[in-house]
Amino acid sequence: MPRRRTSSSSSSSTAPSAAPAAPRNRTPQPVRVRRRSFGDFVKAFLAFVVLLALVVGVPLALAVTVGWPLPNGAPGLDWLQREITVQTFLHILTVIVWLAWAQFAACVLVEVKAALSGVGVPGRVPGSGPSQLLARQLVAALLLVGATAASLTPGLSQLGQSLEGNQKPSVAAAQQTPGLFAQQQEQAASTASALAEQAGQAGQAAARADGGATAASGDTKYYRIQPPEGRHHDSLWEVAERHLGDGRRYKEIFELNKDRVQPDGSKLSEASLIRPGWIMEMPGDARGGELVEMPDEAPNVSEQVQQQISDYARTGGDHAQGGGGAQGGGDAHVSLPEQRPAPTPATPVTPATPAPGPATGGQHATPAAEESGRSFGLPEALLAAPLLAAGLLGALGRRRRQALWHSALGAVGGRRGMEPPTPTGDAQDAQDALLVGADPDGVRLLDRSLRGLAASLAAESRGLPVVYAAWMGGNGDLHLQLAQPAGKPPTPWQVGQDQTFWMLARADAERYEDAETAAPYPGLVSLGTMDDSRLLLNLEAVPGLVSLSGAEADRAAVFASVAAELATNGWSDRMTITLVGFGDDLTPLAPNRIRHLDGFEDLFETMSAETRQRRGALGAAGHDSVLTGRTGPAQHTRWAPHLVLLAAQPSDEDALRLAELAADAGRLGIGYLVGTGGTDLPGAAWEMEITGDGKLLAPLLGLELEAQLLPVAQQRAVVELFTDADPERGPGGPANTPPFLVDISEQGRPAVYARLVGSYEIIGLDAPDGERSAQLHEALALLLLHREGVHPRVLASALWPRGVTEDVRDALLERLRAWLGTDPDGTPRLGTDATGRLTLAKSVVSDLDVLRSLYYEATQGRGVDSRQVRGRLLTDALVLVRGPLLADRPEGRYRWLTHEIIDAQLPLLVADTGLALSEFHLERDRAEKAIEALNAALRTAPADERLWHELLRATHATEDADRLRALAADLIGRSGARGLPPRTEALLDELLPTWRDGVAAAG
Repeated sequence: MPRRRTSSSSSSSTAPSAAPAAPRNRTPQPVRVRRRSFGDFVKAFLAFVVLLALVVGVPLALAVTVGWPLPNGAPGLDWLQREITVQTFLHILTVIVWLAWAQFAACVLVEVKAALSGVGVPGRVPGSGPSQLLARQLVAALLLVGATAASLTPGLSQLGQSLEGNQKPSVAAAQQTPGLFAQQQEQAASTASALAEQAGQAGQAAARADGGATAASGDTKYYRIQPPEGRHHDSLWEVAERHLGDGRRYKEIFELNKDRVQPDGSKLSEASLIRPGWIMEMPGDARGGELVEMPDEAPNVSEQVQQQISDYARTGGDHAQGGGGAQGGGDAHVSLPEQRPAPTPATPVTPATPAPGPATGGQHATPAAEESGRSFGLPEALLAAPLLAAGLLGALGRRRRQALWHSALGAVGGRRGMEPPTPTGDAQDAQDALLVGADPDGVRLLDRSLRGLAASLAAESRGLPVVYAAWMGGNGDLHLQLAQPAGKPPTPWQVGQDQTFWMLARADAERYEDAETAAPYPGLVSLGTMDDSRLLLNLEAVPGLVSLSGAEADRAAVFASVAAELATNGWSDRMTITLVGFGDDLTPLAPNRIRHLDGFEDLFETMSAETRQRRGALGAAGHDSVLTGRTGPAQHTRWAPHLVLLAAQPSDEDALRLAELAADAGRLGIGYLVGTGGTDLPGAAWEMEITGDGKLLAPLLGLELEAQLLPVAQQRAVVELFTDADPERGPGGPANTPPFLVDISEQGRPAVYARLVGSYEIIGLDAPDGERSAQLHEALALLLLHREGVHPRVLASALWPRGVTEDVRDALLERLRAWLGTDPDGTPRLGTDATGRLTLAKSVVSDLDVLRSLYYEATQGRGVDSRQVRGRLLTDALVLVRGPLLADRPEGRYRWLTHEIIDAQLPLLVADTGLALSEFHLERDRAEKAIEALNAALRTAPADERLWHELLRATHATEDADRLRALAADLIGRSGARGLPPRTEALLDELLPTWRDGVAAAG
């Protein structure tokens, strides 16, 4: 290590509060600048001559003097019997010389490419040690005059002279394999070794050569990025922590040095892209070792380094100060893909993460990110979590559909109705936030991309690589960070910034079809965002524990977010999520996935048994990890992940037991996330911290994210949505009352009538402007399906899933108000309620509103006491059914219907109406009328088993055995290979005992 200049150099981590020796007030002295000598030009000229002779002269001489040494045709057997002459030896020697020349030419090309790119260390040409060393020396000497050779190997660095602007700026650093994640790659090790030698004497500093202004609190100081020591790599965060007392002040160092030409010719464009040997100007209050004020007062600094510092100091007057904090450098263990534009000063930054490129994941740019930062009463935590919101919304829709079917198949007295409960208060805000923030397209692309990758690897008989993280960003590309290089990825995947990154462009991902394969990486879960990129960490692949420190409330918000996304995400099949010390109220999100344990003893008993079982199963199956077991015939039946989330801090003894359990958890498909009040959790492979301002920090991993959180208030609201939709809830739930009842008398004729069931038609309004017509019709349909009111942001998100600005949204609302007009009393037909949600006046009605109202009046209103009224109302209701909802909707529009349950509600409502009308007719022995009503309902609800049962009974009532056999045959044909449901078989046994004979005869 170099000698340190100041008296505090004995400790590189001297606290800033310590009283360092006061710097002497001195006048900057000019630094002696070594100019290129005549000898340098002579060296360059001689190198050019030698290279020309070896690269061009040798093949020319061989071609002229010897010619082609190999036979012109295929040799025969007589060739082996020929006499060996001097010419034969010459030809053999010529072939050897040609091969040696080809190897040397390849070395020259490799060295020239590395020198001109200015990034990393040249690759190795196999078996060419001396040849490559000679090529390296010659190329360096040749480039001495026109470019620096500092980026070449250490053996040549002393020959180089730095010139500004003669190399391309580096947009990506040579990626180091994560020290905590995997073994060092051979290439990374050789790179680190070479750069360590190249760095030479480090820890130097110098005053500016032009005698410029000094820092406010002392003379100008410089720091030289240190070479790596083992697995440790220097980073701006650590430099700021040692010399400024706070790692977060790395941004100040970055701002002082951004876009300034470094000794190797490249520039600091991202705070993460730093390299050994680079010089950093430090803030004036920097203290501690490895700092010098002036290079001429550091006797151990070489003349070459003095010149580099002096040249670098001259760039300080005009370098760019703006541009904002990017990411700090160093051992970037979880790193973003390269070539991301530098963020603005207000953008969250990271101290040690290479920049992501156009990354994937949230191509769904919601209005939440574009509306001047206002939340309009919606919880920002859900708005900022598109993958979590999509998972919750999808799971909530499935839960509500399940509740509808439970209701439909329940007893008449226990019916809960066709409508899910209308949420209010925080639950309503949470539901709106889910609708606005959800990115179902991002989830779909992620799922298809991962399954497509697994299918492609299986087709090539290759195993799944271990993936530690995935980065998703606004442009739709997906970057997977591998634990170690895994060869060439299958098409259309590409190698990313290095061999440990696989990248898939959004355009390629959209061409993927659904693959019949198991989910390869179900343990991926969102942790937070950096600019427009979202990090998903693969908890299942962690080689040990993941610890999360911070305040208890902040940790709880992270744990709740992780648990909720794991329980509902769309890129997994099966998994078990065990919650310890928290989350007993999260079970309603996914009762089949989430389980809650009270304490550590229960956990140890459970996980010890499962760990032993998985080890034995892997050994018996001949697999080295669960990833191997996720391909092949058994992929859908085994190797589901088990993720354990422990919010309570373990004792020292429990922590050691956890560390033992997690020793090889990564290969077993078991992951552990453990909350801790401090640091140094035994066995922790990844250490993270959540701060009070919502930052998720992991300095050793090179991360500073805007954390994805699910605070207590939003957690309760989301759980309330799921609890209200629980299909197991009894008849104590909401009554079978539609949210909006229409006056179905002659006096209740609406001013505007929209037909939604079937083709979309509007009566009572003039046709809108042709270019705006489709958009206005879609907005009106959304409002008609939500009579309780629609939040403006929900409407905007439905019409513009990729985001919209306020002025565009408000302009649409004004056009919609003008189109709908006002009632005769002057009341606008599009209004706003007390919560700011958009509502329609009662004079604007749809056929679905009328259908619901007619059924309600027939079964719970006037029709209860009047059989004649009931029959008329049910007949009128069934006449309204003209087909599926919005049958002719344009392609690409109405995508928000995927979040709705109307596709389940409408068939059930029509089926209930048909069943009620059939019952009405059968009471008077009008079997034909009952059959007519049931057939009308089956056109809209062909899969409803209840309709088929009643149709069998009504047909049986006609006493026409042939007709009943024909119906049974039709029903059997429709059932296909699955066969008839058990209850249908039982009914046929009762009504037509011989039906099985017909099936056997047909078979």
